[in-house]
Amino acid sequence: MSTKSHTGHIRKTLALVGLIAVAAGAILFTSTDDATIPVRTTPEIRGVETAALVAPPNVPPPITRDYATKVIIDLEVVEITRPIADGVDYTFWTFGGTVPGNFLRVRVGDLVEFRLQNHETSIVPHNIDLHAVSGPGGGAKATFTLPGNETVFSFTALNPGLYVYHCATLPIGMHIANGMYGLILVEPEDGLEPVDQEYYVMQGEFYTQGSVGEKGHQFFSYEKALAENPTYVVFNGAVGSLKGDGALTAKTGETIRLFVGNGGPNLVSSFHVIGEIFDNVYTEGGSTANHNVQTTLIPAGGATIAEFRVEVPGTYIMVDHSIFRATDKGALGLIEVTGDSRPLIFNADPKLITD
Repeated sequence: MSTKSHTGHIRKTLALVGLIAVAAGAILFTSTDDATIPVRTTPEIRGVETAALVAPPNVPPPITRDYATKVIIDLEVVEITRPIADGVDYTFWTFGGTVPGNFLRVRVGDLVEFRLQNHETSIVPHNIDLHAVSGPGGGAKATFTLPGNETVFSFTALNPGLYVYHCATLPIGMHIANGMYGLILVEPEDGLEPVDQEYYVMQGEFYTQGSVGEKGHQFFSYEKALAENPTYVVFNGAVGSLKGDGALTAKTGETIRLFVGNGGPNLVSSFHVIGEIFDNVYTEGGSTANHNVQTTLIPAGGATIAEFRVEVPGTYIMVDHSIFRATDKGALGLIEVTGDSRPLIFNADPKLITD
């Protein structure tokens, strides 16, 4: 089939689907034998609410309403200096003062009014590209924001899923490599299945002029970034951010849902929890679940949802299984599980098992 006739066939098919589609005040998914791309219409919007912005590793509570609403998101860009490793400082460019940025949670069909502020102390302009947006640049051009200013745009969240957002101001890679990324969850109409614990983990790379562990304030290295040779590969913005007081917690028998993103800007993550098997993995943050997964790939600029039940107590280690990143560059975090032992599932000393 020629390109012209193929294009004509697609147009005819989409026209047919459009005739079949009925708005009915809801997001509509319709297909025929000739097309699998859904037709979507915007729903009736009821009321208005302000989004809860929550810093990692926590997330806002699940959405309980059964209708679409207008959601106002106020997010501020702040450039801030803080430790990236013990004795090592770095100037992060952030959404909301954290790396990753605040977790955003909306429902499919919501009309989102997005307000981006750039703090007056910033040294450069910033913007935001949300992968959940259906529209040019994901909102990047509409939100080009000079220091001390605010921009506003709106979008309807048409597709459920877990999506990355990031800065897309030139040079894009530098803005991302300085920590400008986060996750936005668009819940499906019926919500997500209840779990006991939900957490937010996001991997990112940092390219410093000094070597791993070199003390003092470190500056961004464009040369290392171009060579895709990061000094640090970390979860949630710093070496050890998910250890000690920052470790995730759960009790035996509880279910955990991890919203995991990869800000990149360059490397693919091989996400793994040592000592656990993911019961459900929503690959690339989409709607289809895979089951009984040991390690899942997360592309740069992508996300995944991993769910599992913790059966026995102990310390579980989250890693990028490109293992030198975990052992030498920082891509390691902990889940501390407390509760009763279950020796028939796991027992470090089998002699203790009795009838």
